[in-house]
Amino acid sequence: MSLFLRHLLWTTLCPGTVTILIPLFILPRNQVIDQMGWHQWGGIVLIGIGAGILLSCIYMFGKFGKGTLSPFDPARHLVIKGLYKYVRNPMYVGVMIILSGEAIFFWSRTFLIYAVIVFILFNVFIILYEEPYLKKEFGEQYDRYCKHVGRWLPGKPYAHHVTMKNTKEIDEDQ
Repeated sequence: MSLFLRHLLWTTLCPGTVTILIPLFILPRNQVIDQMGWHQWGGIVLIGIGAGILLSCIYMFGKFGKGTLSPFDPARHLVIKGLYKYVRNPMYVGVMIILSGEAIFFWSRTFLIYAVIVFILFNVFIILYEEPYLKKEFGEQYDRYCKHVGRWLPGKPYAHHVTMKNTKEIDEDQ
């Protein structure tokens, strides 16, 4: 299956479920927006920012990682370009911004609680599965990356230099 179709499948299943399908079940059936207020516009802005972050990361996974966002079809190279230079989990950050935008758009405590639960689950998944997998897969490269780039909060851009031969790391010049 082509990389584009794999991305479409996993984007629909993973962030699509978290940001669209489950929120549709949370949303009260009688929810009506008569007039757009400040929080609807603010929510739309956040949803747009989060979607842009998410799509940018999906693109980076395909172009430089040669894989998808799914743990079943992961990136084959450590992606440390784009937003990944600033924060280790920008895709999750994008999803959290979308969920925050939905909570603000609907001015919903239930959506906010849902976003907090998702954040906790993301942390558990990252700490117990994703980070150990990446450490095993990419070894010293991932350790170096983790020492310089935060899990959730953006910081200074990661400046790396490839010094090892036959590494899976993608050089900045590629």
